[in-house]
Amino acid sequence: MTTAIVILNWNGAAMLRRFLPSVVAHTPADEADIIVADNGSTDESLTVLRHEFPEVGVIAMERNYGFAEGYNQALRRLPARYDLYLLLNSDIRVGARWLTPMLDYMAAHADVAACQPKLLAEHTPTHFEYAGAAGGYIDSLGYPFCRGRLFADVEPDHGQYDRVADVFWATGAALLIRSDVYWQVGGLDGTFFAHQEEIDLCWRLRSRGHRIVCVPQSVCYHLGGGTLPKENPRKTYLNFRNNLLLLYKNLPEARLSRTMRLRCWLDLVAATVFLLKGEWQSFRAVLRARTSAASAPTTRRPAATTLPQRAPAPSPR
Repeated sequence: MTTAIVILNWNGAAMLRRFLPSVVAHTPADEADIIVADNGSTDESLTVLRHEFPEVGVIAMERNYGFAEGYNQALRRLPARYDLYLLLNSDIRVGARWLTPMLDYMAAHADVAACQPKLLAEHTPTHFEYAGAAGGYIDSLGYPFCRGRLFADVEPDHGQYDRVADVFWATGAALLIRSDVYWQVGGLDGTFFAHQEEIDLCWRLRSRGHRIVCVPQSVCYHLGGGTLPKENPRKTYLNFRNNLLLLYKNLPEARLSRTMRLRCWLDLVAATVFLLKGEWQSFRAVLRARTSAASAPTTRRPAATTLPQRAPAPSPR
């Protein structure tokens, strides 16, 4: 299967210099092509790519489309020959044979539409990384969590998730997906701009009967927070708004009204906590997120699947 590794970059020249060498060094040319899609950078990113990474393909886009629509724009400009896309964050470090287990698993399991590697933290490689860990799930109220991470707490990696497992969503930090299926379900939703767009995509995949797995024999190391730090009010806004869009688009009709009422109260509690902590910008971000979600032009409602109540227990070593 032909594979395109597509790294979306925006003003990330330093990240490219730091992380792209590992991807180039550990990705055999017969396994995948490496392409950087530049999202209208105004720094020296294109110069760095041209002079320091001449073996890497470049898609230069005219402006910053955001993460979700940026990937859609970039993937539309690829040749049609690719069977698989690997959406890879620009702050990912990889090691030897990082890609092969995922490619082999996808080749052997036609019912799997997408997968992710085990994601460890670049700054603490003994622990899982927040963004995707060992695969994601959603609780009954629509809050995402991962094997290896619950809310802000991440686990050390002791091999407890070293078996391939079905997951509800795979991280967008390193997402391998079949190209035909990507377009069949509409790709990433550009309305999201960034954050939780991969959860929406995976939910749509599952609603159509596709499997999503974590292949932990593939390992990547993720820096995380390269574009927006966790405490940034813009990130707070996007996470709260996009989580509401995610539920509106994908929840079964019978669950939608009750869940949205509960989430209204829980979001107000979260806003109050920010207010009591003196974090005025985050307080306003939550309120703005709710207003924005109510008027967002997201109306697609595919056949929905119910939310899982909990993740499976860790596999024994």
